[in-house]
Amino acid sequence: MRYFRIADADNRILPVASPTLDKVYRMLTSEDEGRVCRDIPESACNHQPQNFLTHIVSLGATKTADGLIDPKLVLSWLLTQLGTPAAFIGLLVPVREAGALLPQLFTAAWLRTLPQRKWAWAAGSVVQGLAAICIAIAALTLEGVAAGIAIVSALAVLALARSVCSVTYKDVLGKTVSKSRRGTATGAAASVSALFVILFGLALASGVFERMALVPSAIFVAGGLWLMAALLFSTLQEEAGSTEGGRNPLRAAWQNFSLLAKDAQLRRFIATRGLLISTALAPPFMVALSARESAENAFGGLGLLVVASAGASLLSSYVWGRLADRSSRKVLIFSAIAATIALAATLGLETAGLLGTVWALPLVIFALMIAYQGVRLGRSTHLVDMATQETRAAYTALSNTIIGLLLALGGGFSLLAEYGGVAIVIGVLGVMSAAAAIVALGLDEVQERSGADT
Repeated sequence: MRYFRIADADNRILPVASPTLDKVYRMLTSEDEGRVCRDIPESACNHQPQNFLTHIVSLGATKTADGLIDPKLVLSWLLTQLGTPAAFIGLLVPVREAGALLPQLFTAAWLRTLPQRKWAWAAGSVVQGLAAICIAIAALTLEGVAAGIAIVSALAVLALARSVCSVTYKDVLGKTVSKSRRGTATGAAASVSALFVILFGLALASGVFERMALVPSAIFVAGGLWLMAALLFSTLQEEAGSTEGGRNPLRAAWQNFSLLAKDAQLRRFIATRGLLISTALAPPFMVALSARESAENAFGGLGLLVVASAGASLLSSYVWGRLADRSSRKVLIFSAIAATIALAATLGLETAGLLGTVWALPLVIFALMIAYQGVRLGRSTHLVDMATQETRAAYTALSNTIIGLLLALGGGFSLLAEYGGVAIVIGVLGVMSAAAAIVALGLDEVQERSGADT
């Protein structure tokens, strides 16, 4: 990469990115009065335009891959078409979500021994790509129980690799992108990826392409995107960081849990995030509540819901990211309120007999996914800005592990739906969202802290 040389206020010569790269960076961040660097080393500040755009492209690629292989929609449909028993289909979301979160408390200590954690993220992305390719191959060559075993097993490997990426990403982001620019980077990546997933959803809804050719092909593409992201992420200019860690995993896990007793803000943040799992759990129940059931339109219906979900990400992610850079606390509050409204509207439409109309379910899914994107960006930015370089990995692992346990326990909502009804489940999830807004009111405005405070 070509660099130019400029002098800073103390007449020191510093390398900066090419004018074109710097222009794109300033356009995305609205930065026009000198580079803003908070909570990162000066040397990292010099590389920030390159790192900022590298984060957007690599994260955008992996988010696109996530959309192409979505267990809640795409893989569930795929296993149905392959004649896989329902038990395997029911394992998809728990394996994907809990498998990506639960191991983190035990891996964070070892990952902290790596001076440059971008390599762990890149390795995790490679494994995810290979696992996705295995899923596509299984879809083309296997059926029934064999397909279920192969696909769920590959998904479990993918989830474990994703847990490594999740632990290390926030730490790398915190070391390479300024405190006031992190939400913008992740928000822009989500918006870019959403555009490509929308195109996939439109292709699904059109019915032009042969069904069992399009979905495996998209999963192959997802594998390639993960591999490409790994290569690109390895080019980040990451400073060597603290290598404290390397303790016994169980002892490290216990010490991570002890952070809950020491940090009231961490407890409140995890409580807020725990209540907001309602935004992740609600979509399948919203679909179940809808009276619109047609085997002929199942493939097209899948496309409409993919478009609604990706469209919400495209329209809201960058905005949520920019708002999160100003106040991640307010983003969490507004997202919780939006989720409450979306779930209440779902019950209202069902009561009025309108939820089965062609527009109703995609509309409320779209509204809920806007809230979901706000939750994702708000919690990620808040955690990174709340923690220090020394505590960031531990906070991330602890938070993700607790949420993983809650998501695993979320399977209990299926029992509630069976005995109490789907509408009751949606009502409970709506109450959880409303409670999250109240709990989030007590969070600190972490973006107002100076770099020295963090």
